[in-house]
Amino acid sequence: MNNSITSATYIRNLSYSVRRKLSDFLDSQDNWKDVIVSIRKPSGDLRYSQHHVRRFEGLVAQGKSPTVELLADWGTTNCTVGDLVDILKSHKLLAAANVLLPVADDIPSESQQVSSAAGTYSTLPTMVLEAAETQPAPPAQPATTVLQTQILPDSSDTSHTGFSSFLYNELMRITGNFDDRPVSDGGSRLGEGGFGTVYQGLLDARPVAVKKLNPIDDVPLEELRVQFNQEIQILQTLSHENLVDMVGFSCDGQYPCLVYALMANGSLLNRLACMQGTPPLSWRQRCSIAEGTARGLDYLHNNHHVHRDIKSANILLDEQFVAKISDFGLTRASAKRTSTTVMTERIMGTSAYMAPEALRGEITPKSDIFSFGVVLLEILSGLPPADENREPQLLMEARYDIEDEEEELTLEDFLDKKMGALDMGQVQSVYSLACNCLEDRKNRRPVSKQVLLELQGVVKNISLD
Repeated sequence: MNNSITSATYIRNLSYSVRRKLSDFLDSQDNWKDVIVSIRKPSGDLRYSQHHVRRFEGLVAQGKSPTVELLADWGTTNCTVGDLVDILKSHKLLAAANVLLPVADDIPSESQQVSSAAGTYSTLPTMVLEAAETQPAPPAQPATTVLQTQILPDSSDTSHTGFSSFLYNELMRITGNFDDRPVSDGGSRLGEGGFGTVYQGLLDARPVAVKKLNPIDDVPLEELRVQFNQEIQILQTLSHENLVDMVGFSCDGQYPCLVYALMANGSLLNRLACMQGTPPLSWRQRCSIAEGTARGLDYLHNNHHVHRDIKSANILLDEQFVAKISDFGLTRASAKRTSTTVMTERIMGTSAYMAPEALRGEITPKSDIFSFGVVLLEILSGLPPADENREPQLLMEARYDIEDEEEELTLEDFLDKKMGALDMGQVQSVYSLACNCLEDRKNRRPVSKQVLLELQGVVKNISLD
């Protein structure tokens, strides 16, 4: 039991270590299902349907804990520890309840309730959450045959896009047969995303990045086809200085591939972490990158598109450190008004950046704004969006400690010391903007134009200084 926890403590404020202790009991024998079917909305209706239950079941195959993810989702409401303990007691899950509050003396032993497989859960900052409908397993086929039958017919109509069509063998040649060694070790691999691996190559003396879409266990081949066509269609329709530049694609080989102009300075995520010994970004550079990203996001929203996966790993930097938003496989066209919300049964995105409504299947531009708020906290702190060895685990929750006078963390302590000289007035403006973007209620968040104007003001002040 944690003595700092009371019945009134919000579920969202539970530490990661406490959530993991709960998962040790509730993941065992699927006891989390007893909890999920007992959670109700303020109206009295069940909060979660059987579709939601199936989605959480699917997390096990991804090496995730259904309990941890359920608490993260339910925690987006004003539910409390008292609400959870009442549910646990009603199902006689007393050992789990006792992790939070003292409820009984006759607690079953851990050996009776803890599964030996409970420790298999791991948190990856860029893990994609998705809910695929259960489908009968297709007859076993070689991967090449399946990809050709499921992707190539629908991809053949991309010949009119204006992008170049490359032979798969040519892309193999320029990437050293898709050499999986990191570039730093003499290979070609630049990194991995939710739907593929990215390789570096030279195409007619032009540096390019080749994204090879790989079939993986929890992503059906049909989903790869959707991501492939979606990316081509979006970048055919939209063009902006702060969106990544597509060069072409390939769909004649074993795997579909997308080809982009290579971004010399990699991703914002890696540059903030000073990967491969790169120098730290200055305050001026960080604000310029934030402004460029906001400009690209404003362009997307003005053209009625929701990105759905804004994160530092998807913000690429060219040789001049101009920010380029990338990875449009999840992007969806919205209605003609940016306030309109579209519902989907497929919950997709990156959990450490996801807005509360996105976890409920809502597609709205305001979810992109929430995700951008997390990016702003990364820019300020230099910290990754999630770290299971850190308290709080999620960077988005650090603002609660900064604003809590009883906590030792201050905004000055939170800042990345590597960025050198800065103006605390400008820092406060960016931090306040991040907090506004991270409002739980979407109608309280600013729109993209307001975000852009605020960052333009900060960049202007830096230039005047």
